[in-house]
Amino acid sequence: MAVSVVMPALELAQETGKVLVWIKKEGDKVAKGEPLLEIETDKVSFELEAQADGILAGIRSREGEVVPVGQIIAWLVAPGEHPPLESDTAARGMAEQARPMTASSAPRAAAPPPPSATSGGPRISPKARRIAEEKGVDITTIRGTGPDGQITSDDVMKAASEPASESLSAIARLMAERTTQSWTTVPHFFLTRDVDASGLMAAREQFGRDKFTHTDFLIALVARVLLDHPKMNASWTGSGVRLNPAVNISLAIAVPEGVVGAVILNAATAKLEEIATQRKDLADRAKSGRLRPADITGGTFTISNLGMYNVDAFSAIITPPQAAVLAVGRIADRVVAMNGQPGIRPVMTITLSSDHRVVDGAQASSFLNDLAAALEMPGQKLG
Repeated sequence: MAVSVVMPALELAQETGKVLVWIKKEGDKVAKGEPLLEIETDKVSFELEAQADGILAGIRSREGEVVPVGQIIAWLVAPGEHPPLESDTAARGMAEQARPMTASSAPRAAAPPPPSATSGGPRISPKARRIAEEKGVDITTIRGTGPDGQITSDDVMKAASEPASESLSAIARLMAERTTQSWTTVPHFFLTRDVDASGLMAAREQFGRDKFTHTDFLIALVARVLLDHPKMNASWTGSGVRLNPAVNISLAIAVPEGVVGAVILNAATAKLEEIATQRKDLADRAKSGRLRPADITGGTFTISNLGMYNVDAFSAIITPPQAAVLAVGRIADRVVAMNGQPGIRPVMTITLSSDHRVVDGAQASSFLNDLAAALEMPGQKLG
């Protein structure tokens, strides 16, 4: 019996996926678990594996094509069997059922298509189409003002006269949406602390400057301090607070298209060497666009370090449902009071953004104080 290959849904907000490369070709024999093709979503690219043994047949989506979630893109058939001819309706329904259900993902009636579109594309007059071609205007972005939503020549001329807007990549668009949602729905409050970084710098020299970065120490120390402050490692569920059993540090990594949060699992129990290895691997794959879905899920607390960009201090936006994010500035020499006298010390500013629905100011302050102590004397936490 033929088995459909369907564009999968990895998260609630995903609507489409892009076919990057077909690893297997039409007519290839494949075994269950073998990669069939590489797919790109808003966040990551990954290899879609075969769900059964069979022969790849009836490929419907070309490389570079953007496909709606739930649409059949190929079939796995038995020797001598032909791909079915029925529609994608059943497969699409199965894909929607596979999505995790939330209150916001309950079934709803399909919205009618805009009046300017039909099965053959936007309704447009011949003159308007000719003008659009001459001026390089994308008619799919125009809402017609003519009868039954038909695009007129005036509509095209108006669109041609408007300043062009910069198109965003999928990651940049998703980041814009998520940060806007967080900033407008999560009650942020901020705490800032200057930390003497002498101990942190000495620990890096002791453990191996070439082997570890300051970020590696930050991940290890933050994770270990979180064990003593479980509310800072909690999540807001919409109706209450969930304490997360593991400390999974999400590290904000800059990529050409924006920022992604790559997750180091069980960071509180991982050795410094393990954290450094994971951090480097995730950073390399993030910058080359090779992160897997599992690499960006499960984070319980985020660290955003802009010290390498010579930023002194900043405030970061929380990634829901996490309760907090730590923003880290650069280490720089400053004049500070030492035993009543001015002195020069390497200082780092850290800023904690917290969700007031999960923690209050006293709880966040206690965590920040303990973290500052750990950063100033990292040997006590790292052993």
